[in-house]
Amino acid sequence: MLRLSSMGFLVLTTIQFILGMLGNGFIGWVNGSSWFKSKRISLHDFVITNLAVSRIVLLWILLIDGILLVFFPKLHDEGIIMQIIDVFWTFTNHLNIWLTTCLSVFYCLKVASFSHPMFLWLKWRVSRVVVWMLLSTLLLSCCSAISLIREFKIYSVLGGIDRTGNMTELFRKKEKEYKLIHVLGTLWDLPPLVISLISYFLLILSLGRHMRQMHQDCASSRDLSTEAHRRAIRVILSFLFLFLLYYLSFYVLTSSYFLPATKMIAKIGEVIAMLYLAGHSYVLILGNSKLKQMFVAMLRCEPGCLKPGSKGSVYP
Repeated sequence: MLRLSSMGFLVLTTIQFILGMLGNGFIGWVNGSSWFKSKRISLHDFVITNLAVSRIVLLWILLIDGILLVFFPKLHDEGIIMQIIDVFWTFTNHLNIWLTTCLSVFYCLKVASFSHPMFLWLKWRVSRVVVWMLLSTLLLSCCSAISLIREFKIYSVLGGIDRTGNMTELFRKKEKEYKLIHVLGTLWDLPPLVISLISYFLLILSLGRHMRQMHQDCASSRDLSTEAHRRAIRVILSFLFLFLLYYLSFYVLTSSYFLPATKMIAKIGEVIAMLYLAGHSYVLILGNSKLKQMFVAMLRCEPGCLKPGSKGSVYP
């Protein structure tokens, strides 16, 4: 018989999983079908498509982890399956975070306006900057996963020896080392957090300054432009809130090895993580005119609502 907390956890994760799959699947479907038909894709659409795919994988990983946590707690704590999930989670999570950072840098360089020579140099080379960031993203994600795989192999071998009754202390020591490396691996995610915060701070600063300048213009154009800028700032702030919430969730998840009430903390962390993975997909949809138009048309069951070719906003 499941406890009330476990039932609530399963209901929340299932709802968020479905919403996240629908939101991210929609983004991947629209951009993927457009890419397939036109044989080309913009850099912005390429980044958010890969971001959506990485989040779909993360949602599946979190769902499987949640099921193991509730129905197979021993396998969740000690099984080889859990270590394999850890490796996939580490790789996909790093990929997701760095792709999100690439997106924030793209928006900042594309939309913000500053006269500093360094900013202008980056702005003129925005495509090259983002492409190099994408390549670095793949490399860093692979490195983080490989470092965990190495410890996982030692941990697995000692686990097999431990089941024969030998080397118990060495096994426990390696188990603690494996978990500690898993926690310290979250430090890889501090640079993208700092870059994202700087990018969105500059973007909000630029939009706010532009809004103040528009007060000198005529009232009609000012009202329309001001509303558009306010909407963009609201979207950015919504994203930042979800992004920081996600950082909190996976720090809680990775630190839960060394905290009391591990299972309850892990459940809370997974619910928050899924909230971000599902919620930000709809922030992207509502903040992009192409995706928003097709999403609304799909909800209204309008024929031909997913025709590719229209251009959307560059706001997140």
